[in-house]
Formats: sequence, structure tokens, C-alpha cells
Amino acid sequence: MGRGEFRAAAVVAAAMAMAAALVAWTFHLPLRDPDGASLPTWFRLPVIVASAVALDVLTRWLLLARRNGAAGRPSLRAVFVERWNRDQIRFTLSGLVTWYVAYVAFRNLKSYVPFVTDRIADPELARLDRLVWLGHDPAVVLHDVLGTTWANWLMAAVYLIWIGLVPASLAVALVWTRRSTYGAWYVTAVSVDWLLGAALYYAVPSLGPTYSSPQWFASLPHTPNTDVRDVLLSDRIEVLGGPWDTHTVQTIAAFASLHVAVMLTICLVVEAMRLPMLIRAAAWTFLALTMVATIYLGWHFFVDVLAGIGVGAAAFVIGARATGNPLRRRDEPWTFRAALDAVDQTERTAIGSRQA
Repeated sequence: MGRGEFRAAAVVAAAMAMAAALVAWTFHLPLRDPDGASLPTWFRLPVIVASAVALDVLTRWLLLARRNGAAGRPSLRAVFVERWNRDQIRFTLSGLVTWYVAYVAFRNLKSYVPFVTDRIADPELARLDRLVWLGHDPAVVLHDVLGTTWANWLMAAVYLIWIGLVPASLAVALVWTRRSTYGAWYVTAVSVDWLLGAALYYAVPSLGPTYSSPQWFASLPHTPNTDVRDVLLSDRIEVLGGPWDTHTVQTIAAFASLHVAVMLTICLVVEAMRLPMLIRAAAWTFLALTMVATIYLGWHFFVDVLAGIGVGAAAFVIGARATGNPLRRRDEPWTFRAALDAVDQTERTAIGSRQA
């Protein structure tokens, strides 16, 4: 495992951190822990990763116990030592730190947009949507086609599930995989997603249809998504009323859709890794549902989704180039048996020697 896996991600994180600090200094704004008002990210992320490490070690221990029987079963400590050597610990911590810095900088940059510019591009984006959709508003069309009962709850579930998807995918990339180049590729690509997304927030400041055209969504029954929408608007009003008087950040910015961008990046990475067909199909299905949900619920215009596709694809390519990964799929597909056989003779011999 090389020492430069996250060099590009660190450059992106540093650039975003400097940009956030510069905007904060120029406009006299505070730098905030974006989740500090609830459960700080610096606490939540290590807990997620530590839980993933524990699950990783326990799962491998159970697999080895099943394969070798009670007589050859290694101790949990032996499995931990072999799974989590110095290189793997350094890899995971490096990825976690770069991800955290980029995330905090991104959330602060997003919060600063209304202080830097008072321009709102929603009317222009709505006109583009109607042009593409032949005079119709996409969200209204989806409400008419899908209805506002079961579809409303499904779309709300998709949107809320996505919120937990990023930290979960981070745990997979940094903890469960031993393909360090792919893990670095993914973390770098997501950081680039945030970098490009933040730049577009300033270039095309937008609220999204749910705020700029709330009448389109008045017929949707109340769901947890409704609560999220109201909380984000309340946070924005609170921050605009006095950024130094609150510990929250405002997170309303629509162009481009980073839900779509990050989900597309995930899909492209799992394709490049040739993960099992079930995982790849699930990823693409969830991407399609995310695209529909963001329009249906009014978080984004249709053109925001198109921009998100461009951002996600660009981040995938940039991440590949920056981490030295080829843009072609692996020659051999991933299988569970191949992953299990990754506990090769060297590892098993090492564990056995430690047991002895």
C-alpha cells in the first residue's frame, strides 16, 4: 500500500478549506462544525468507522472459524492484528481526515452562498425546465403521473436513505475493502464532487422548486421529508438573521444536484470494480430513484439533475486520473468466493503462528 493514495484528495480538501477560510474572513462569517448543533461529525464519523472495523474483524473471525473448525479457530485479537496492520490503519485514518476536512469546508462554503450573492437563479432554471419539458413543470408532471400517495412516501424514503448512504459508503471504502486504490479513488472522487458542487452553488445560486414554487407541492401529504424541508428553511432564516448568533449552517442550494452527482460516482466506481451484479443493479436503481425523488419532492430542478450527472461523471474521471486508476473495468469480476479466498495462505499462516 503506497503512501500517496490520498495525495490528490488532500489537495482538494486543502483548497476547499482555504477557500472557506478566505470567504469567512472576507465576509466576516464564522467557520462552523456543520453538525455541531446535533452530533458533531468529528465524533459521529469515528464511531461509524470504529463500528465498521468491529464488524469487519468479527465477520472475518466467524468466516475463519467456520472454515478451520474449532481446533483451528484464531482469536479475535489475532484477526484484528492481521486485518489492521500499520498500513491499513494509516490508509483508513488518512482517508477519514481528508474526507472530514473536505466535508466541513464544503458545508461552510454552501452556507456562505447567500452572504456572497443575493442573486437567485430559480426563475431562469424553471424556464429551462419548461423548455426541455415542452412547456410543463417536471415536478407537476411527476405528481400527475405517479400520484401523491404511495409515490410521495417512496420518494421521501429514497431521499432520507441517501443521507445515510455517504457515511456508509465511506466505511466500505476505507474499512471493508483491501483494494486501497479503489478506496482512494472513491474518496477522492467524492471530494471532487463537493469541490465542483460548491463552485456551481456560487455560479448559479438557487433555492430549488420546493422553496421558490411551494404551490407545486402543497398537495403532497406530510412525510419526514416535509420536516426536513421546514428545518432547512428555518436554519437558513436563522443563519441569515445572525450568522454569529447560531451554531447551525444553512444548507439550501440546488444547482447542481449533488445527491445525483455522488450517487452516479458510486455507480461508476462499483462498475469499475465489477462488484456483483446485484450490487451494481441496486446502485443504478437507487440512482434512478434519486433522480426522480429530487424532482418529485422539489429539491431540484430537472436541469439540476443534468448538471449533477455531469459533476458525478467528471469527479469519477478526475478521481481516476488523480489516483492512477485506469478508466476500464477489471478483467475479472468480484465474487464472494474470491473475496473469501483473499484470506490467503500467508495471512492464515501468520494468524496460526500468532496463536501458537
